[in-house]
Amino acid sequence: MASTPGILTEWPWTPLGSFKHIILAPWVIESTYSFIFKGENERDLSNFLIFPLMLWRMLHNQLWISLSRYRTAKGNNRIVDKPIEFDQVDRERNWDDQILFNATLFYVFNKFLPGGSHSPLWRTDGVILTALLHAGPVEFLYYWLHRALHHHYLYNRYHSHHHSSIATEPITSVIHPFAEHIAYFALFSIPLLTILFTRTASIAAYAGYITYIDLMNNMGHCNFELIPKWIFTIFPPLKYFMYTPSFHSLHHTQFRTNYSLFMPIYDYMYGTTDKSSDTLYEKSLKRQEELPDVVHLTHLTKPESIYHLRLGFASLASKPHTSKWYLWLMWPVTLWSMIFTWIYGYTFVVERNRFDKLRLQTWVIPKYQIQYRLHWQNESINSLIEEAIIEAEEKGAKVLSLGLLNQGEELNKYGGLYIHRHPQLKVKLVDGSSLAVAVVLNSIPNGTTEVLLRGNLNKVAYAITFALCQKGIQVAVLHGHEYEKLNKSFGSNSQNNLVLSRSYSHKVWLVGDELTEEEQSKAQKETLFMPFSQFPLKKLRKDCFYHTTPAMGTPKSLENVDSCENWLPRRVMSAWRIAGIVHALEGWEEHECGYTMSSVDKVWEASLKHGFQPLKFPTRAKFLV
Repeated sequence: MASTPGILTEWPWTPLGSFKHIILAPWVIESTYSFIFKGENERDLSNFLIFPLMLWRMLHNQLWISLSRYRTAKGNNRIVDKPIEFDQVDRERNWDDQILFNATLFYVFNKFLPGGSHSPLWRTDGVILTALLHAGPVEFLYYWLHRALHHHYLYNRYHSHHHSSIATEPITSVIHPFAEHIAYFALFSIPLLTILFTRTASIAAYAGYITYIDLMNNMGHCNFELIPKWIFTIFPPLKYFMYTPSFHSLHHTQFRTNYSLFMPIYDYMYGTTDKSSDTLYEKSLKRQEELPDVVHLTHLTKPESIYHLRLGFASLASKPHTSKWYLWLMWPVTLWSMIFTWIYGYTFVVERNRFDKLRLQTWVIPKYQIQYRLHWQNESINSLIEEAIIEAEEKGAKVLSLGLLNQGEELNKYGGLYIHRHPQLKVKLVDGSSLAVAVVLNSIPNGTTEVLLRGNLNKVAYAITFALCQKGIQVAVLHGHEYEKLNKSFGSNSQNNLVLSRSYSHKVWLVGDELTEEEQSKAQKETLFMPFSQFPLKKLRKDCFYHTTPAMGTPKSLENVDSCENWLPRRVMSAWRIAGIVHALEGWEEHECGYTMSSVDKVWEASLKHGFQPLKFPTRAKFLV
């Protein structure tokens, strides 16, 4: 929102929320019906293709978003280092508004303007005329319109909304108030209406011009330099007729320079070219890939999780992962993405953060949760993890934390397999189990005297059970084989606080991966379910309470946080991921993986010292027993 919003700031369909796309339904239905059922001479291909053009524009923009986020996360050729936070993502989530606006006007022009319908596929004269009119009046008028928008009156009421984003993303290019988009459409309509009224219009001219505008807009705001220097070396005057991402980024950092649309010639003519344009261009081209201090290694979960990655849909990634009905409509894309990740088979970077001088990166193993359950996939997964560890070692990373199922006992003995294979590793491997234990222990309501332990008995479960028994809290298990395993592990150290029970009446349940729906249904009303596993429990009971998986709130000094970690809320990070950061901050020299575990108290105190906060659970009083 602009600092002092003017009239026509909001889009007309803002009250519709996520149902805004329905405004096109009558046009699309009528267009499709006419094309299918009318005679061949009456069919209007230009009208029918408006909707596919709109879909193409959305896909085109999304490809730029994914590419930009990937490249800026890696760091090579990145232009601006300023962080992107949730407020920018929220501000830019409605980037498709201008596509809806344009599509609506195209339908109106097609139906009501003379010559607006039944355009041929191609006309050379119309394509040439479109190019000339853009290079001439459109670029010239845009330059002066843009300068006018920087006058304090218009800037405060309209254009400041666009300039709220210093570190731009491709979609930043279309984030403007409604009034601005009316002015831009009028400007870009000059070539389109001219070829319409001169009877030189064609589908290729319309689609090509709109695609060109989207391409240049996205490129100019992508925040990484991709125009090679040899282009300008071969044809030096090109610098006046094609801008670069670094050229336009200076407009967002300096505000009073580089006003041109796509052709910088008018900035050179009127003396508004930023003096550092060439220097920043050269510097950005030479910038190398950023080397991380801490790497968090995670993996894909469900098939639709590809959309919730930071490289996927920005609006989905900025919210906790929940299933959306409309993602089922995208099953062909989902299937293609699964096949692609299966074939591609390389770990990729999805996120970068900065915290207390540490450079943090998140890498993703291209394997899905279901593949980790298949024993025949173990060798392939372990190879990918091992390659990632070696790559992190070569890049000088201090710590690599193993997230989600990358540290399973059956898969790699909680990461100990890699230490055994590479005993000279300098990068420290952290499975985060000690902090996960600490988070669970410190989340149990004060005054609790007994808990029920259910689920898979892993490293974390053993440590939690032992710690609770030492504190005098009774830990009940339901199955004899679980009791025998735990009792054998603790010996006399359980102090008789480990018991075999047949009752489901406990108010606090500590649950792992193997809790069944039948067992959950037997819990008493107002039971608190507290997961100690990486994956959240399926919420079947509305009369019970569900804690998050082990996690903590992040300090405000953690930068560039614009996406959620899987199902966790905003600015909340899993204990396994935090453990790697704390390990690096403290400079600890030992590995924390395999069957070894760091001091739970030491790790907890270090996490608090560095600003990570325990999550507040508002209903603690209900579970005092």
